Amino acid sequence: MVGTFWALVPPLIAIVLALLTKEVYSSLFVGIVMGGLFYAEFSPVDAMNHILDDGFTASLTSAGNVGILIFLVILGTIVAMMNKAGGSAAFGEWAQKRIKTRVGAQLATIALGVLIFIDDYFNCLTVGSVMEPIAMRHKISRQKLAYLIDATAAPVCIIAPVSSWAAAVTGFVEGEDGFSLFIKAIPYNYYALLTIVFMIGLVLMKTDFGPMAKYEKMAEKAEEIAGRGEQRKSKGKVIDLIFPIVSLITACVIGMIYTGGFFDGVGFIDAFADCNASKGLVIGSLAAMILTVVFYLIRRILPFKACMECLPEGFKAMVPAILILTLAWTLKNMTDSLGAANYVHDLLEGSAQGFHSFLPAIIFVIAAMLSFATGTSWGTFGILIPIVVNVFSGTDYTMMVISISACMAGSVCGDHCSPISDTTIMASAGAKCIHVEHVSTQLPYAIIVAVISFISYIAAGFIKNWIISLIIGLAITVLTLLVIKYITNNRQDADAPAEGSKE
Repeated sequence: MVGTFWALVPPLIAIVLALLTKEVYSSLFVGIVMGGLFYAEFSPVDAMNHILDDGFTASLTSAGNVGILIFLVILGTIVAMMNKAGGSAAFGEWAQKRIKTRVGAQLATIALGVLIFIDDYFNCLTVGSVMEPIAMRHKISRQKLAYLIDATAAPVCIIAPVSSWAAAVTGFVEGEDGFSLFIKAIPYNYYALLTIVFMIGLVLMKTDFGPMAKYEKMAEKAEEIAGRGEQRKSKGKVIDLIFPIVSLITACVIGMIYTGGFFDGVGFIDAFADCNASKGLVIGSLAAMILTVVFYLIRRILPFKACMECLPEGFKAMVPAILILTLAWTLKNMTDSLGAANYVHDLLEGSAQGFHSFLPAIIFVIAAMLSFATGTSWGTFGILIPIVVNVFSGTDYTMMVISISACMAGSVCGDHCSPISDTTIMASAGAKCIHVEHVSTQLPYAIIVAVISFISYIAAGFIKNWIISLIIGLAITVLTLLVIKYITNNRQDADAPAEGSKE
């Protein structure tokens, strides 16, 4: 089963089970067990050893994974301190005076998500903690909030030159100027760009469809959504929220360029390209937490004991996300041990021989499927980008740029859709939304943008001009939004008499 389609079956089983049972922990565990059995040729003892040694233990002893877990706990602690100090509540009151409508609250969430482009984990949890009280006051469902957070996390990070994602992509390009390729690939990153356009269009048109529409109607009719935001119990001010966030952004950037050798004479861009994002985020978040504690002590808004009490609170808040991440990482290890990378490599090289102009669209689909099945964008980058560079290096530079962009876009697309994706998990945690509900409501939106992106990559493969192909993608997106608006309006008109007669 190694190196064949069977390598992708365990994660697909986990995903299907999660969507059917609405329970993600057991679904991931079943996928892990199936992966272990496949690898051990159905020997229970060998499978158990493989799952424990090469699965859970390897996941929890990886420096990068442990760094992410530490970052989550520290971030949860900072959020708990902001809440206890009254900073989040103060910001909610400040925003309530300025944000008067549901549309305004959703646009504010999008704007904040775009501004926090350094890292997707950081984006999800920070935007969630800041905007959740405001969203609740304006009766925006947690499912819609989770979608807005998720759609401004990875899609924004993947087109931001200064981000942990840009650093990761640059690191996977060998033999070429990775950062230059990343910059040139941005206008071809259709899934990221069109997701942002599609999301803003839905908000401005006040249109929702599929499962999301049901939750939004329930939220609008509810007198009060649970967790509308805490009451003011302290003298906290807006600065008590702004200072920790600004400190976190600044310290995380410094932490990442530090790990890339910036303070040893390496240039800023090169330092970001060579940084250890996980270690940099730990350094930055730890520094921000210390600064926040000192700031609150100087302001006399929180005593030291209260700040330390936020440590276990932050850890408790992150336990569901940590558990899902651990299971997802272990499932990825099972998939890797089954040779998924080799299978995809052979599949892609076979496609390259006969479908040259269609290759960007093919790469987009393969990247989306692989990222969806494994739940990792970065892992998909690591597999596909070196293959793309080898196929086009020295022959067709423009097609290499388009194909690398298709690889990045497809990876983000699959990551956006997958219930075992760490970014999707973080978006659910940030919005305090039931994870499977976030996945099921977001999926129709993501699939529509994926189809439009696929068409755009077909056009790009033949035209090789980012302006024309992007205009084609934007035109189809706007037309799609108008059709959705027309259909939903007609349904509402058709339902109105029926509802009236019942009354």
